[in-house]
Amino acid sequence: MTKILHIFEELIQGFVVKMSSDVLHMALKLPHVDYIEEDSYVFAQSIPWNLGRIVPEQVTLNEYNPPNAGELVEVYLLDTGVQTTHREIEGKIFVTEFENVPEEDGTRFHRQASKCDSHGTHMAGVVNGRDAGVAKGANVRSLRVLNCQGKGTVSGTLIGLEFIAKTLAVQPYSPLIVLLPLAGTYSPILNAACRQMVQMGVVMIAAAGNYKDDACLYSPASEPEVITVGATNAQDQPASMGTLGTNFGRCVDVFAPGDDIISASSDCSTCFTSQSGTSQAAAHVAGIAAMILNANPALSISELRQKLIHFSVKNLMNEAWFPEDQRLLTPNRVAGLPSKIVAEEQLYCRSVWSFLSDSTSAATAVARCNSDEDMFSCSSLSKNGKRRGEHIEDIGGKKECVAHNRFRGQGVYAIARCCIWPKADCQVNSHSQTTEDTAMKSVSCIQDSHVLTGCSTHSLAGDVSGGINAVHQADSSRAHCVGQGEATVHASCCHAPSLECRVQGHPPLEYSTKVMETCDDGWTLTGCNAQSHSSNTLGAYSVDNTCIVISRPESKGATAVAICCRKKLLEDEKQSSSNK
Repeated sequence: MTKILHIFEELIQGFVVKMSSDVLHMALKLPHVDYIEEDSYVFAQSIPWNLGRIVPEQVTLNEYNPPNAGELVEVYLLDTGVQTTHREIEGKIFVTEFENVPEEDGTRFHRQASKCDSHGTHMAGVVNGRDAGVAKGANVRSLRVLNCQGKGTVSGTLIGLEFIAKTLAVQPYSPLIVLLPLAGTYSPILNAACRQMVQMGVVMIAAAGNYKDDACLYSPASEPEVITVGATNAQDQPASMGTLGTNFGRCVDVFAPGDDIISASSDCSTCFTSQSGTSQAAAHVAGIAAMILNANPALSISELRQKLIHFSVKNLMNEAWFPEDQRLLTPNRVAGLPSKIVAEEQLYCRSVWSFLSDSTSAATAVARCNSDEDMFSCSSLSKNGKRRGEHIEDIGGKKECVAHNRFRGQGVYAIARCCIWPKADCQVNSHSQTTEDTAMKSVSCIQDSHVLTGCSTHSLAGDVSGGINAVHQADSSRAHCVGQGEATVHASCCHAPSLECRVQGHPPLEYSTKVMETCDDGWTLTGCNAQSHSSNTLGAYSVDNTCIVISRPESKGATAVAICCRKKLLEDEKQSSSNK
């Protein structure tokens, strides 16, 4: 279809026309046509909105001056082709010989070189472009796994990952990031391949998907060892794309700018264009990750993920955009960086949610930490309060947070608190002793070198939604966990002599179905539980550094009890901290 949009009458001899690419060559042959120029964008000469989000404290300065350029890091981009002659990326991209793509759909498909390179060129520009790039010094290598329509196959992606693995076997390189700006239906084999790459020390970063759906239904976004990225817009809200939008849910690690992103266009060597999607968001996080690794190349992948979460800006998004059953599970954080990245020993923790269990009385839900993370605590949350608690199990050397549904329950979540601390070697003490009050049970950490990082409790038959929940008391020289009735009480004890931990919990001043306890600045939340004198709490969960307890409307109120830990301070540091 061809449509005249505007005819110039005074300024020039010409017109604006909308036409399909397959008739363009015919128009060029018309005798009265000197040339045809594709319409393109012009831009205000200020820092693009998306780069302004990377280092938030610099926004008012109208400049993008990140901590470093990421020049020590290699990024493998699995995408379409890339136009390497574009001024944004010329000399900054190495195109490998790898290509594995399916045939384009449709007999009338007109293959244009510029269209075949569109997505990959834009992505490369976001990662390390001279003007639009996040990490302008990162070294990008491209593999073509998507055809001119942006389609690929699982097998083609797998072969691409094997190509990278073989390359590393011959020429090892670290730190290295693989960027997967693609998504397909859930694929166990693709997830397994990504997991294997992580075990080789490769950082895997993937788009969450643009289906306005649970990211756990797609691959590679659903693989826990992959860093999965959702997209936000210029208003720091979840990005919408027509009738669809960014994916969400517990499989997303962080969000990043992904709407109306200006980057290199493959239409010409100086052209720019706007594209949107979680692919663009993942490219931003790849750039941010490159700068974090550039500052500390020895970081493990779990440490990198924890730093991405730690540096992110919290609670910007309106959670009402997400489906109601996904709001608790979706992390409300947008990736960012401080103006300086300092290599320091710090305790980092994050919460990992399980799926919702089914409603049978014996149903369980399981949450697991990633490799190189220690499980510092375990909590649970029920949809209607009918739960039998939670505990940590050791299965073949890997810990699992297991939550138990009960009769007439509507399902339960398990929430693991996964932390990074050198040689923490956490274990669970479940042997309990009866106090003078025969209804009470108490357990603590036995060894002086261990600190209490969390409490949990579960019952084989009874309800632990309130009065027999684990509580924490610090009125003696050693903090301990206390529970009531038939429940078994567990103490999470971590070998961390350089950590100090304390218990925080204040009864709410007035009744509320939602109570919170936040660790003070400099302290990290490791454990979260509900303390109640009634049996009407739904459970407890952690969001960033805050412990949250939910109660039913008829409850008499509950207390959120948090265990907060930090690296032990030197005497002068203690004095400085107390003066703040």
